[in-house]
Amino acid sequence: MVKEIEIKGIQLNSDLSISGLVEGMETFGLQATNLSKALTILRKMKKDKATVFLTFTSNMVSSGMREIFAQIAKEKLVDVIITTVGSIEEDFIKSEMPFLLGSFDLNDVELNKKDINRIGNILVPSDRYIWFEKKIQPILKEMYSEKKIWAPCDITKRMGQKLNDDNSFLYWSAKNNIPIFCQAMLDGAFGLQVYMFKQDHKDFVIDDTAEESLSQIVLTADKTAAIVLGGGVAKHHTIGVNLLRGGLDYAIYINSTDPYDGSLSGARTNEAVSWNKINKEANHVSVQGDASILFPLLLAAYLQK
Repeated sequence: MVKEIEIKGIQLNSDLSISGLVEGMETFGLQATNLSKALTILRKMKKDKATVFLTFTSNMVSSGMREIFAQIAKEKLVDVIITTVGSIEEDFIKSEMPFLLGSFDLNDVELNKKDINRIGNILVPSDRYIWFEKKIQPILKEMYSEKKIWAPCDITKRMGQKLNDDNSFLYWSAKNNIPIFCQAMLDGAFGLQVYMFKQDHKDFVIDDTAEESLSQIVLTADKTAAIVLGGGVAKHHTIGVNLLRGGLDYAIYINSTDPYDGSLSGARTNEAVSWNKINKEANHVSVQGDASILFPLLLAAYLQK
């Protein structure tokens, strides 16, 4: 039976807080209602002291979302971060060299001639990756001198320990012992650097199976919650590991893709219930849209209360 709730808006004025706006969206309908529901779930998961997993894709670190993730790690608002290696290398690079604002409509052939790479309307000059190579190779050598086999979460912690940047989520995660898990460490620029390093260090190994601590976190948690921004391997690793306990107790998805091609990136929370990746009794919601807009609104609304 459909619960009868009247569609109703609110009056906007200069005194309206962000939390008041998002709360008021509850009766807007469309994705506004889902965003308001996400705020309710976020408050509940934090009140219930659930172990919170934050997952995001690398394009979000390419953007100004990086500073928000750093704040989250600094203020210990989450317990675990799961992401892709692009996020890790870009956070590391941005600690020294910024990315630049461009346009979605730039001429990519001309950008290529100028050694500039484009991520949507974000520009990354190639010299950033030259700098990354000079910095990461000595770190790999240092690690190799200590031991030959490394878990990805230990690599991300070591990289964070090498930084001193208040705007880095690697830095604050290492400082506050928030583990960063990455199941695709050999993707991206970091993977190329590992390939080059292994030419002279054949016995250097990144062992994904060594990240057993993630399973222990899931199994020993009283309740688990996930804030999932975007899709891909980071999303699946987060919900997949929660199979061990019968699924997440709370879940918030924010993504911009549709579910109709059957892709995991487009899948909504209710699909994960069928897999026991989200518990059938869980509080969950999917918000459709650009996470670079919706997540800052959601987090700002939460922090105001």
